[in-house]
Amino acid sequence: MEFSVKSGNAEKQRTACVVVGAFEKRRLSEAAERIDSASDGLLGGLARRGDIGGKLGQSLLLHNVPGTLADRVLVLGCGRERDFGVRQYARVIAHAVQALAATGATEAVNYLPELPIRSHDTYWKVRQAVMHSRETLYRFDRLKSDKAEQGRPLKRMVLSVPGRKDLTEGERAVRDGMAIADAVDLAKNLANLPGNICTPTYLADQAQEMGRRYPSLKANALDQKAMEAQGMGALLAVARGSQEPPRLITLEYRGAGQDPPVVLVGKGITFDSGGISIKPAQAMDEMKFDMCGAASVLATLQAAAQLELPLNVIGIVAGAENLPGGNAIKPGDIVTSMSGQTIEILNTDAEGRLVLCDALSYAGQYKPAAVVDIATLTGACVVALGNQASGLLSNHAPLAHELLNAGKYTGDRAWELPLWDEYQDQLKSNFADLANIGGREAGTITAACFLSRFAKKYHWAHLDIAGTAWKGGKEKGATGRPVPLLVQYLLDRANK
Repeated sequence: MEFSVKSGNAEKQRTACVVVGAFEKRRLSEAAERIDSASDGLLGGLARRGDIGGKLGQSLLLHNVPGTLADRVLVLGCGRERDFGVRQYARVIAHAVQALAATGATEAVNYLPELPIRSHDTYWKVRQAVMHSRETLYRFDRLKSDKAEQGRPLKRMVLSVPGRKDLTEGERAVRDGMAIADAVDLAKNLANLPGNICTPTYLADQAQEMGRRYPSLKANALDQKAMEAQGMGALLAVARGSQEPPRLITLEYRGAGQDPPVVLVGKGITFDSGGISIKPAQAMDEMKFDMCGAASVLATLQAAAQLELPLNVIGIVAGAENLPGGNAIKPGDIVTSMSGQTIEILNTDAEGRLVLCDALSYAGQYKPAAVVDIATLTGACVVALGNQASGLLSNHAPLAHELLNAGKYTGDRAWELPLWDEYQDQLKSNFADLANIGGREAGTITAACFLSRFAKKYHWAHLDIAGTAWKGGKEKGATGRPVPLLVQYLLDRANK
């Protein structure tokens, strides 16, 4: 769908549909009041009779409203005005898109971005409107033979801004919002694919395709022999049980000369059975989502290229399958990582940290300004934070604050957990430098403690997205998180 911005009075818009808001207690938005005035009090009369209640989620579609040039006027309930905030705005944008799609209108002028939201400006409201609209329209049906009919799809949406002085910021918001929405869609599409299609080789091929599509991106992939030459014993150990070959994928974006890059490292376990420490059968199909970290890295690099950010950004994807084959690693095995540290495998289902530790060591060669790894790493994070926030742990407080602020701004929130030295004791091994698990207690923290052993030479943060990267049950599917957080983090760095 195309998006644009304009400034103008609602009653003068010659369009298929004008979208305005109404709050509870018969309080019309400013744009709705203008239509009410132009129509000799039509909307106010409907509100007094209860046809426009203003409750969040309610809508009323009016045709041929007197005094207006639009074919239709859609009035969206926005709830109580004093409670109208970020969550309510997201819901009302989604309701607007759903209602418009049901009308058969192919284009509309949307005045919801003019609604006041405390501490958020026109740029934020327009950008969020683009992103929530795209989120509402997203469908993954490429593998279905009988695709759902959409009738006359909504093709164009004009987002209204208060005045002409806001047009420049509105246009920037549309550009940024579209780039983030495109990246979120890419992350979802990769993660929603089944494991028999989306393999480590497939991810490498997608990176190569991105390199062909964007001249500013350069893709490369190390095969098993190249990884053996690098000494990546931990990553290779995970892949031993599968016939699918592992890949260490790099995608480089150079937008700032010789400046130290930001390095994003993604866990790319394209299917995780747990290996010899096999998972329960129930919901194991969802383990195709164990590469959501990798998907978010590739998607964020796409956004950086699309926005032509004045930064250097390196994406590293550690791709492998974790299956219980005859050559699979076993509990009690000891492997040697790229860093030279030996690791006792106490549980083969703690494989994400094994592929990541070698990728983090590999990241050091870029002399990075900062490294952020993204992984569906621990069930403990789901228990601690649910599906609302990603877990964040870091060895550098300013980096953690930058990521937290980016998450707060976008609504793709993270929550910081402690990374204290006391937790490192849980990783002690009688036979190796460290064990790959630290027991049930503080599982998210000890997993990050493990990774921190391989990230001592640079500023590093870890995002555990096990609870936020996908939804199960009836709404099963990838969410595209934490792509909005990551892109905003890069935007903030670019604007320093």
